[in-house]
Amino acid sequence: MQIWEKFKRLWKHYIFQSFLAGLAIFVIVLTIGEEKVVVTASMAATAFICFAMPTSISAQTRNVIGGHLVALACGALFAFTPLPYYAEFPLVVGLVIFLMVALDVEHAPAAGTALAVTIHEITLTTAAIVIIGAIVLTQCRYYMKTLLKDLI
Repeated sequence: MQIWEKFKRLWKHYIFQSFLAGLAIFVIVLTIGEEKVVVTASMAATAFICFAMPTSISAQTRNVIGGHLVALACGALFAFTPLPYYAEFPLVVGLVIFLMVALDVEHAPAAGTALAVTIHEITLTTAAIVIIGAIVLTQCRYYMKTLLKDLI
């Protein structure tokens, strides 16, 4: 019964915040295209955090942008290593987690960004989309904070 009570109380926020997240991903997909699906997936996870959990530590601007910047750097580093994928993929994820925690910029979806960049190699367009997407998502969250509620 508790779920139903919460839904009745927040249903307008569920619709509004889900719409905002979907709109943000729509813009990112139009910009980045379908060939960068893994990057789009990590940005979708970022949109979920920013719009469903706007007051969480992981949704803070420092963590979202910092986490994705660390991920881009780690992914770029591993994109050019001659390691086999079964060594390269877990190493990049482990390194990005270590650096995000050490630098206090924890943002779980950024691990997906690091893996995406490692798999598809970094391009200037991909890096720009990730950075701009992170900035846009966090700024929407910041400027709309009076309208957004934690849905979780």
